[in-house]
Amino acid sequence: MVAGVLLAARSASAIVLNRQDPNSIKQVASVIAHGMMSYYSGNTTGGTPGLLPGPYYWWEAGAMWGSLIDYWYYTGDATYNDVVTQAMLFQTGTDNSFMPSNQTKSEGNDDQGFWGMAAMSAAEVKFPNPPDNQPQWLELAQAVFNSQALRWDTSSCGGGLKWQIFAFNNGYNYKNSISNGAFFNLAARLGYYTKNQTYFDWANQMYDWVESVGLMSPTYQVFDGTDDNLNCSQLNHLQWTYNAGVFLLGASVMWNQTTGAEQANWEKRIRGIIAASVVFFENGIMYEVACEPQGNCDTDQLSFKAYLSRWMAASSKVAPFVIPLVSGWLQTSAAAAAASCSGGTDGVTCGTKWTVNAWDNTWGVGQQMSALEVVQGLLINGSAGPVSNLTGGISRGNPAAGTGGDGAPGAPTTAITTGDKAGAGILTAVVLVGLIGGAW
Repeated sequence: MVAGVLLAARSASAIVLNRQDPNSIKQVASVIAHGMMSYYSGNTTGGTPGLLPGPYYWWEAGAMWGSLIDYWYYTGDATYNDVVTQAMLFQTGTDNSFMPSNQTKSEGNDDQGFWGMAAMSAAEVKFPNPPDNQPQWLELAQAVFNSQALRWDTSSCGGGLKWQIFAFNNGYNYKNSISNGAFFNLAARLGYYTKNQTYFDWANQMYDWVESVGLMSPTYQVFDGTDDNLNCSQLNHLQWTYNAGVFLLGASVMWNQTTGAEQANWEKRIRGIIAASVVFFENGIMYEVACEPQGNCDTDQLSFKAYLSRWMAASSKVAPFVIPLVSGWLQTSAAAAAASCSGGTDGVTCGTKWTVNAWDNTWGVGQQMSALEVVQGLLINGSAGPVSNLTGGISRGNPAAGTGGDGAPGAPTTAITTGDKAGAGILTAVVLVGLIGGAW
């Protein structure tokens, strides 16, 4: 069978992923999306819109809505649009910056960033607008950006964002790549959409800072984070797929919006990030190098491949020279991911290890989302690129959104009790391994 992977079906006839046939890709994406949404009950009686049940944290729900915005963009299937809109709007918080009261005390900058990037995607692909009396997609993305720009921290390391927003949470001393990368990504894309130079200035400032402290190495490896109690003099050298991806898309957008020597510099960076990403591929198939071989990926990490897949595909749309650099990896990975979606009681549950080309007896939201993003990303070449205010954008913005809701940077909005501190500490606890040693 040419370019085909057999999937067990929910019905009598098997579903085949033919990577050259858009209809086949859409059918397989539909099956995977259905499986992913089977974990969600926030739109049922007694559920909380926008939230996934445990063990999934709030941020991963935001990432999931981003994957369904992509799903509509790639396939045209509006099955989940109303659920996505309800979920996103329910979690915006009083200042429309995705700082909802049910999450604020344990929320990190990276958590907030994933919801902001989902809103940015909705604006870019002209996802149906919310009701006119509700906050709009562009406004929500701007609110996240503005609230985080207020938290730019020069008290250590010459700048950057801390992982945690509030000082009472474990990890407040950690400046990590995904928090800073999400801000960079969002700034670049807001600049693209609005043509406001301020966003590009922030994107440049953030990228330069990440390089200056070594989170982006001279060979374009993206390391996990650094301790600001040590003035960022030592690094956690773990590499994760989503860290490479978040910088890749931001850099690709910056390439698209620059010219001359500046554009050439962004191209050098993009090519470097892609070349360094070879660490995430085994025989051309994407894998999470820091945890998959040992079988110890945690709930969050099981979803990380979704974001490298998502942002590699999106990068190819704004920086066309990326296409031949990543398309082989994405094609091979999509076939392997589809082959992993052959287990469970329904026969189409997706697994973790695509490298085994079969179901590995694991399941969950992260596995479904990762398979969904890499499969539906095969449709990128036939999809329209991101819009802007000058090219048909339909989302209403608010440049001042998010500037007044959570007070001074790092200041909690309400009194914090001992119980709150303990609970938040448990939710965000982390062992910062590898600060001096190697990655894995």
